[in-house]
Amino acid sequence: MVLQLTNDNYEQEVMKSEGTVLVDFYADWCGPCKMQGPIVEQLAEERTDVKFCKLNVDEVMPVAMELGITSIPTIMVVKNGEITFKEPGLMQKAQLEALL
Repeated sequence: MVLQLTNDNYEQEVMKSEGTVLVDFYADWCGPCKMQGPIVEQLAEERTDVKFCKLNVDEVMPVAMELGITSIPTIMVVKNGEITFKEPGLMQKAQLEALL
């Protein structure tokens, strides 16, 4: 399952979460984001040790701006409240698995 993030739940679900969290920053109009989404969803079905989240940058703009998200898709990995990876660009499944 991939959790949809909002302005209200971002802090609790990502930054205050124990363990590893992968966040997929996207927008509905973004072509590469539409390719990234199914890859993240497939990993979410396979990995129970990681929390998978999506954040729509158009709907949750304050969080995206605070994090300096200027290109999408962007993948961010947070481990025990610390951002360990944040880069824009479409990533393949094997690349995402290597981050986790």
